[in-house]
Amino acid sequence: MSVEYRPANDITIVSVERLDIIYAPQRWPFADQRRHEIDAHFAALQRENPALWNGRVLILRDFAIADGVFRGTCSDVDYASFRSWHRWDFPDPSVWDCFAMGAIQSSDGAFLLGVMAPHTFNAGQIYFPCGTPDPDDVAMDRVDFEGSARREVAEETGLDVTEFAAEPGWHTVLDGSLIAHMKLLRARQSAAELRARILDYLAGEREPELTDIRIVRGPSNLDPMMPSFVTAYLRHMWSRGL
Repeated sequence: MSVEYRPANDITIVSVERLDIIYAPQRWPFADQRRHEIDAHFAALQRENPALWNGRVLILRDFAIADGVFRGTCSDVDYASFRSWHRWDFPDPSVWDCFAMGAIQSSDGAFLLGVMAPHTFNAGQIYFPCGTPDPDDVAMDRVDFEGSARREVAEETGLDVTEFAAEPGWHTVLDGSLIAHMKLLRARQSAAELRARILDYLAGEREPELTDIRIVRGPSNLDPMMPSFVTAYLRHMWSRGL
């Protein structure tokens, strides 16, 4: 494992060449043992937001990084259990929330991040397009994180990742119970042009996931509403001269 960066808050960033994550169904003891609490918690959330749907998402059960490859195993869980686990500060440390992010960088070197809309799980937070992988991201017995990132970029921004030059490999950010696989996407347009395109797309959406787009050029543009794994990644990229 090649550790490239370890910030003061002990987040680790690892450069990997590829992801090899297997899908293998398995029961989640946390969900079984706390079923009544989870159902009551999620029912309260649905009363606040009737559109909230208890679908299936993927959670990471084990992983290892060796020889430039991130290997692991995912299984599907109900969204109510996943969301309760998040809200209760990750009481089961034997699993991880593992997801892919499309880190959009403009031709003039800025990064573009979205402000999450009030109706979303992480309302007000600011980060790159991403989403929790779900069973639709499983091809044969592998989880397609690259496909998940492509879908989220398109759904959240209206941009097509084929417009970008994707950097080979990933930067994997290990932040406690969160594991973010960052795919750098270099655009041919300036930050201002990209922001205008995305805002135009959002204006035409009935219920967009984002309310605004932030242009981030350096540490002075960091915001407390950016999760620690995002700011760690940005500082790491700037330390590389990017």
